[in-house]
Amino acid sequence: MCLIVFAWRPGHPVPLILAANRDEFYARPSQALGQWPDAEGVWAGRDLEAGGTWLGLGSAGRFAALTNIRDPGQPAGRRSRGDLVARFLTSSVGIDDYLDDVGSRAAEYSGFNLLLGAAGRLCYFNQRERRAVDLSTGVYGLSNAGLDTPWPKLLKARAALAEQLNDPQPEPLLAILKDSTPAADAELPDTGVGLATESLLSSVFIASPTYGTRASTALIVRADGSRRIVERSFGPYGGALGEVDLAL
Repeated sequence: MCLIVFAWRPGHPVPLILAANRDEFYARPSQALGQWPDAEGVWAGRDLEAGGTWLGLGSAGRFAALTNIRDPGQPAGRRSRGDLVARFLTSSVGIDDYLDDVGSRAAEYSGFNLLLGAAGRLCYFNQRERRAVDLSTGVYGLSNAGLDTPWPKLLKARAALAEQLNDPQPEPLLAILKDSTPAADAELPDTGVGLATESLLSSVFIASPTYGTRASTALIVRADGSRRIVERSFGPYGGALGEVDLAL
């Protein structure tokens, strides 16, 4: 994923509300949200090039998602970052043990942020900081830097999510993710990719001939264990490709 905004409210009847966009080159083959035939209880999209995923649900209420850290000067990791999400969803290892393992092998991956949820907890891990944080009640945003780094699209999407907390529904969450307005040049971060690319990447929804938002996902998790996840897929220039709507 390249943008995740979420509300985490442990003890609330709707503890997790999340809206996320996955941005990727359109040429990279992927499979839309669905049940993995080789992993019982796992529901996620799939990167068909490396076999991992960017966001998904597992059995026993497990949840995982990641974003990349944008840094054109970083060395390429020898493992795909999508493996981090896939391994958690397909395992029964507890969050602490899993993150201990991730921390010991973090150098094998290019920069990433990882969110893991299970057993009433939601944890955040940043590869650069090499530490895990148990998140408390709040509304958060995660793009291609650290948690709540105030990039314009993160601030805009997080504020819009905060207005949906009383009655979260997939359609308004997905509407947040469709905003294609770029940030003003003066507001852009400098991540080393040049002004034109910074501008392209500054909108919540990205559309171009070769790279852009491939999937938009709305997730609503209730305290009774029920989950609703809706994913919309897109192609070049933001053309709609389909929708998957699951109640689990």
